[in-house]
Amino acid sequence: MANKKKVHAYTEEFRKEAVRRADQKGNSNQSVAAELGISAQQIYNWRRQFKRCGGHQFSTIQGVKFHQEDSDEVQALKRQLADLKEENAFLKKAAAYFASDQE
Repeated sequence: MANKKKVHAYTEEFRKEAVRRADQKGNSNQSVAAELGISAQQIYNWRRQFKRCGGHQFSTIQGVKFHQEDSDEVQALKRQLADLKEENAFLKKAAAYFASDQE
């Protein structure tokens, strides 16, 4: 039977405090991670997420924290891209049809 790792859901306050403590002079990601019982890589990941999202309120998409407005915009842009790809494919077929008709 495979060992499954237990997934912890840390609060935003916990994550911010861990990153803040790791950024203090005399501390490192490794030392703070050891104190808190987490991976040093997790602190790196949280710092990157906070920088990317500007410290705003987060929402979860597939276990990853993102700013809600950003994720809504990304979803809208993905839908728009899919529509434009479909329209482009149709126009290519139409152009090929009319080009062969003129010959």
